[in-house]
Amino acid sequence: MATIGEVAQDAGVSVATVSRFLRGQSVRSNDAIRQAIQKLGYQPSPEARGLRSGVHYAIAVVVPDITNPFFADIVKGVESVFRKTPYRVFLHNTDEDGDLEEAVLQEIVKGVDGIILTPATEPAKVPTYLKHIDVPVVLVDREIPGRDFDCVVTDNIKGAEMAVNYLVSLGHRKIATIRGTQATTPGHQRYQGFRDALRLADIPVPEEYVQDGNFRESGGYQAMLRLLSLADAPTAVFSANNLMTIGAFKALHDMRVRVPERLSLISFDDLEVGELLSPALTCITRDDIKQGTLAAHMLVAQLEKREFGMARRVMLDVQLMTRNSCSKPLPDPEFQ
Repeated sequence: MATIGEVAQDAGVSVATVSRFLRGQSVRSNDAIRQAIQKLGYQPSPEARGLRSGVHYAIAVVVPDITNPFFADIVKGVESVFRKTPYRVFLHNTDEDGDLEEAVLQEIVKGVDGIILTPATEPAKVPTYLKHIDVPVVLVDREIPGRDFDCVVTDNIKGAEMAVNYLVSLGHRKIATIRGTQATTPGHQRYQGFRDALRLADIPVPEEYVQDGNFRESGGYQAMLRLLSLADAPTAVFSANNLMTIGAFKALHDMRVRVPERLSLISFDDLEVGELLSPALTCITRDDIKQGTLAAHMLVAQLEKREFGMARRVMLDVQLMTRNSCSKPLPDPEFQ
């Protein structure tokens, strides 16, 4: 096993410089030391160093639903960054439960050097709790108004507007939504974009056309069944996340509703098998892994500087991926 002296020699610096780097301090040869550590496979002893310096070389990633492919990609992006550092990444799933989230954070906060967090709901007591703890925090896909946390978010409003405008361009006027939890950034912003786009198109939204799916597959399934049972059912549905879209697809399959002939479906976020579905899924896409890597780089910057300045906010753009799950609506017999 490589020693700290061998790392120093390979990087062309002193052992003291490597030691400062391992304590999270910024040094001029950061990149050279990282490369030497990776090349030699050097593994510092986090427990011993933690006792001496208060640095644990541990990062916690706390997400509300690890079954969601989006969060799996976030973790993948985070790990790709910290794999090149002495820090280890630990994953914690809170199952969309605010109380469990607070309990997890209280348990781990004294044993980690930083946290990448997607709060279950906002605003919440958990971010307030973290506000008073001297541990760097970066939020992913959520933001807390008035809180000084770095965050990496998505242009949710634009994405929802793009989805609705595409359906309108195809001729749809009976457009419904399966929306996510409104106490979250993506939930209320995507719903806002949905309403704004329809208002600008002068298209009314009946109350029954807005169904809650709570960002879960089961919620999407039940919400789609409710929409299909309406006397005046919609001709198109905007599903506000990928898990609800899976549930919606299952409901359509079980009820033998043809897509897109009978109903057009568009999703915020793609599925791994989105192209392979029949029909292939039309969706709003974003770079999930990049969102994770950006959050990780933000946290690294805080760890190296060991200071907390003005909070940074990065917003990722979205794109419309047109496939085959949307088409023009069938002619309304009432107007034939």
